[in-house]
Amino acid sequence: MSKLFYIEASPRKERAYSIKVAQQFLNTYKETNPSHTIESFDLWQTSLPEFDGATINAKYRILHGETHTDAEATAWNSVEELFNQFDSADKFVFSLPMWNFGVPYKLKHYIDIITQPGLSFSFTPEDGYSGLVTGKPAAVIYARGGEYSSSEAAAGMDFQKRYLEMWLGFIGFTDITPILVEPTLSDPSDAEKTLNQALEQAAAVACKF
Repeated sequence: MSKLFYIEASPRKERAYSIKVAQQFLNTYKETNPSHTIESFDLWQTSLPEFDGATINAKYRILHGETHTDAEATAWNSVEELFNQFDSADKFVFSLPMWNFGVPYKLKHYIDIITQPGLSFSFTPEDGYSGLVTGKPAAVIYARGGEYSSSEAAAGMDFQKRYLEMWLGFIGFTDITPILVEPTLSDPSDAEKTLNQALEQAAAVACKF
């Protein structure tokens, strides 16, 4: 049985364009794949462990082939638990708004926790970095107030889509489908048109996902 993991990064809930489009995606996917499992992960309803000194030290112990202290081992267990939940999925859907040209800090916190050596990537001096989360598709719903795909200059200010897709590629993803909801800060009739176009795209992608 295939498992889809949905990661939600907006706290606005019913007012969030990204979530509205994600719900369209998930509803269509469920209709198309009734036997598949969908697990939702709301970053705003989850108490993420601190990425503190013990966790950072644990990371570097692994990179240097050293043994964890008790405190480091405890911190690393929390990291492994979150990563194993993530890695247990076969397919991924992310929904996120643009905050200050980038991603919400809750999502960055989550990324910092699960992007770890021996879990989501490997490193050797000879081969460099290699992603370990491979053969899994991801659909990413990006909501943003401006039209950042409209020109090269506007795209240069986009640290939302560029960052997330760089990160996904770093940990091994090669099949990434973006769904843009932009611009949302426009005349209400234009914003509704933008939303409807994204809803249609989300349904079309979900049917084949």
